[in-house]
Amino acid sequence: MDSRVNEVIFRVGAFRRRIAWVFGLQLAIVAAICILGDRFQTPTTVMIALIALTTMLAWAATRREWRPVRALAKLVNHWDGQHPDPDALQLEQLPTRTDADVASLARGLHGFATRIAGYNQRERNFTRDASHELRSPLTVIKMSIDMLMEEDGLSDFGGRSVRRIKRATREMEVLVEALLLLAREADGATENQVFVANDVLRRELESARELLVGRPIELLLDEPARFSLEGSTQAFSVLCWQLIRNACQQTEQGNVLISVLPGMISVRNHADPHLSGENPQALRVPGADRHGFELAIAQRISDRYGWPLELQTRPGQENIARIRFPCPLPAAVPEPSS
Repeated sequence: MDSRVNEVIFRVGAFRRRIAWVFGLQLAIVAAICILGDRFQTPTTVMIALIALTTMLAWAATRREWRPVRALAKLVNHWDGQHPDPDALQLEQLPTRTDADVASLARGLHGFATRIAGYNQRERNFTRDASHELRSPLTVIKMSIDMLMEEDGLSDFGGRSVRRIKRATREMEVLVEALLLLAREADGATENQVFVANDVLRRELESARELLVGRPIELLLDEPARFSLEGSTQAFSVLCWQLIRNACQQTEQGNVLISVLPGMISVRNHADPHLSGENPQALRVPGADRHGFELAIAQRISDRYGWPLELQTRPGQENIARIRFPCPLPAAVPEPSS
């Protein structure tokens, strides 16, 4: 294709010159018809017929010159953006007399299609390799941790170390899921599901409580409302996990309150009032940041699925994160009895 474009790249202004010739000849013929008609007293109907014939010939010539643009537009119209194969453009079908502007446009479209195809291929390679090469070791680590926790002679230090490894493994697992979720192209046909937000949130809280064993932090769930959503269950789960984890990082002692309100979920950390009065800096885990990596991923998920995320900081190192859902659905599953 490049060599074909190079053949016509130097014909700068060829289209304009040919169009100028067409209209110039049309003007000369019309002028000649008028002069001859005036000299030989040609009937008006004949002159009008000759002018109309000249105009039709000029229109046909102009339409012929526009043919390369129409051919290129037809190729682009039949190009499948979901599977951008550069060869499917078939730019070599452009006429030989293609103008330089059309050739430049064709070359740009071919380069764009090539880049898009490369991006899609790298996306598929990344998601496939990451799914296999990262999930498999994480599964082995999780199984090994479960076996270690069942050992009878495990010391206190060993138990704390195993719990830290388990917590880090869970965080790595959620991070991999989040990155794979964001790396894949959005596909509403496969991602959209109807799920009860309260049920998914409960599962994430149970998983988070297991990782908080040994830390003076309590997770509380307040459910004055119950609703369903249509979207990606995995995206909602990862988003809630990131916000809960970020809230737990903001304090060393206290509780994290998760509230389910109509069309909204809020996560806030309540510090121990005794520590709040004595040493406010003790409420924050060293290195924790409310604008850290967790909330960066949460913000990207929020932007992708149209779930607005609001962050607020109040006195006493109390941070609040709210997720709003524009189109909540009524919960089809009755609320389980406590």
